[in-house]
Amino acid sequence: MPVHRSGTTGRSRLAAAGTLLAVLSLLLTLPGTAGAADAPPRGSAYLGMGVIAHDGQGGLPRDSRVAQTEGVDVSSHQGNVNWSGLWSSGVKWAYAKATEGTYYKNPYFAQQYNGSYNAGMIRGSYHFATPDTTTGTAQADYFVNNGGRWSRDGRTLPGVLDIEWNPYGAACFGKTTSAMVTWIRDFLNRYKARTGRDAVIYTATSWWTQCTGNYSGFGASNPLWIARYDTTPGTLPAGWAYQTMWQYTSSGPIVGDHDKFNGALDRVVALANG
Repeated sequence: MPVHRSGTTGRSRLAAAGTLLAVLSLLLTLPGTAGAADAPPRGSAYLGMGVIAHDGQGGLPRDSRVAQTEGVDVSSHQGNVNWSGLWSSGVKWAYAKATEGTYYKNPYFAQQYNGSYNAGMIRGSYHFATPDTTTGTAQADYFVNNGGRWSRDGRTLPGVLDIEWNPYGAACFGKTTSAMVTWIRDFLNRYKARTGRDAVIYTATSWWTQCTGNYSGFGASNPLWIARYDTTPGTLPAGWAYQTMWQYTSSGPIVGDHDKFNGALDRVVALANG
């Protein structure tokens, strides 16, 4: 009499299907696979990339008796910038993205960095930090070697460490608060050793609180550039009594990212001179 094995075969197929699903689920949870399709390409980050998503957006700054000087910040997203138009609109200083990690250089950097200078502005450059890829020391060297140098010409601002939400993965780049503080310190120490200047720190209070534990040790030496798209800069990170610069919108005229320097133009010149 023939033996019917259809039940056994069916159970085998179900077991195989279950194993396949388990393998697929495991692959989707491995680093670099989950959400990879949603992550932007490396090199595309810029100042304030995560501000609206994490902190939201409010109104524009209120009128104040405190003298402030208008500025802008740019990256490859803006391409070739209309510097004469910005100058005519009242913009007097600018920062251009130079580098990211140790793998990216802004292809529009020369037009942006030199173009702002030629229009009459006081200019500087910034580095988008990726603490999960290489050390702070290595990234400071890469920055200085590729546009982050400083000169005492009265028109060049100190370099900026852009340290904020990771657009490519975990917000704090997979680091503990103490490890993040160490990474930042290594970058700042190396930048000063190479240029003689203390770098500016660009960040948002909520990120700083989450990813450094609201560390207060840099406020005495490193100027603060705060990111907040609202009517006031809001509460600042620990260690800083005031901000030197404030990125207040990503929807400004000509160039979206507009900033206010906390002082009249002579204070911008003073920062440039060191």
